[in-house]
Amino acid sequence: MSGDAINLLLGGIGLFLLGMVLMTDGLKAAAGPALSQVLASSTRTRWRGLASGVFVTAVVQSSSAVTVAAIGFVNAGLLTFGQSLWVIFGANVGTTMTGWLVALIGLKIKVEAMALPLIGIGMALRLSGAETRRGAVGTALAGFGALFLGIGYLQQSLSGTAEGFDLASLSGRGVGSVVAFVLAGLLLTTLMQSSSAALAIVLTLAESGLLPLHEGAAAVIGANVGTTVTALIAAIGATPNARRAAAAHVLFNVLTGVVALLLLPFLVSSVDLLRDGLALDHSPATQLALFHTVFNLLGVLLMWPLSTHLALFLQHRFRSREEDLGQPRYLDRNVASVPSLAAGALRRELVRFGGMAVGAVWARAGLLTGAQGRPDDSAALPLLDRGITDFVTRVSRASMSGRTAQTVAALLRVQRYYETCGELAPEVATAHAAVEALGETPLREAVTRLAEEADRLLVQLNPDTEPFAPLAKEQAECFEADYQALKAGLLTAGACGDIDIATMESLMRSFSTLRRVVEQAAKAARLLQPAPVAE
Repeated sequence: MSGDAINLLLGGIGLFLLGMVLMTDGLKAAAGPALSQVLASSTRTRWRGLASGVFVTAVVQSSSAVTVAAIGFVNAGLLTFGQSLWVIFGANVGTTMTGWLVALIGLKIKVEAMALPLIGIGMALRLSGAETRRGAVGTALAGFGALFLGIGYLQQSLSGTAEGFDLASLSGRGVGSVVAFVLAGLLLTTLMQSSSAALAIVLTLAESGLLPLHEGAAAVIGANVGTTVTALIAAIGATPNARRAAAAHVLFNVLTGVVALLLLPFLVSSVDLLRDGLALDHSPATQLALFHTVFNLLGVLLMWPLSTHLALFLQHRFRSREEDLGQPRYLDRNVASVPSLAAGALRRELVRFGGMAVGAVWARAGLLTGAQGRPDDSAALPLLDRGITDFVTRVSRASMSGRTAQTVAALLRVQRYYETCGELAPEVATAHAAVEALGETPLREAVTRLAEEADRLLVQLNPDTEPFAPLAKEQAECFEADYQALKAGLLTAGACGDIDIATMESLMRSFSTLRRVVEQAAKAARLLQPAPVAE
């Protein structure tokens, strides 16, 4: 290739990637929360999850964005990991839309007739309303235009280069040729971090007559497998669910790629028949775009009977300490079917839950007393809370005696008290900097004394440690009196200008939260001790 052709090739790739970024960002911004709502509400079955993944990816032109959204919903408890798998598989099918854009529009139009007007109109919309939906639509249109302009430069760079860029000479060597073109597609995707850009190059080469159909199909498979490199890089240091999603993405593409390579002659022949049946044109680019879609649909068919086993397999991999702690230890379906046994199991689990919740507050209180570095397992609380709630839901469906029903009701109140403790824990430490700002003053001593008193009470109220006991009436009254005295002292110091108002408010908010946590933990302790006895 000449120097000018190389410049056109590099510029075309750059414009294509720039167009993809602008188009994706614009479409996501224009769609707003609607696409997230589709994902959250349309994944209750395999079919709906698959359709959601296909639709949303086709709209935003970014399988990565859809995968990240699905992971976010799993972490938030809105989706199970098994449901998210079908969104991810659907995203693989939806991303084939880029190939159709290139084959049916990008390689068929006169670039100047469509690309340049799209860029002009898009930028006009963006400049006239950058922070509005109109501006987002303008960004997407400009991205479309840049994408098509990049395809045009790719075509120009490859036209007339058949003699110096004869890929056909590499074909006809059996398995060696297929493997070589798979590796070429994989390498292109890895280098450019975009399977869409690699696919555009492959389709352009095929349309220019430089790439035979079978080898082009092998390159498409390689480009599809190459997308897993991005997923693997993104999974480094990510959350367990993100790593599981990346693993599912890798397994989907690799398994589909291996099967497609084994069936390559059959698949290419089937694509020819399907193209004729759909009355599509006979251009190589259209054939490869259709092959790309059939190839990913094959992956869905392969995963259909395997997804349940795959989800179970991945859920036992990449586990974090928080996930292990967040798994119920005493609750299971068998116990839930016998309410009298379930009440005892629920109490034992709530002792664990309360220990983690009160312990999280105790860890934060240590920042106020100067005792830092205490263990904090609060990250596991939401997961364990959901597990307890699911168990109680199953228990409530069974018939139970009146006494057992009262016990379960009391334990539900305990759960709510500890939920509140866990939710308030982060607010306890917000006054850490304000305490340090008091210096060596009598007010600092009063603050530290009340924090240490709360610290001792939290140790006593932790149901998962010894000695666990409810607060005596004298203890509760003493703590309340000390809190009121400190509150009055803070208000006086703020009014006299001894401390600034921001410091006063921070301390009052933090100790008010600490007081409420002690009250909630004390209420739970009264219900847990002595232990409720079920029939």
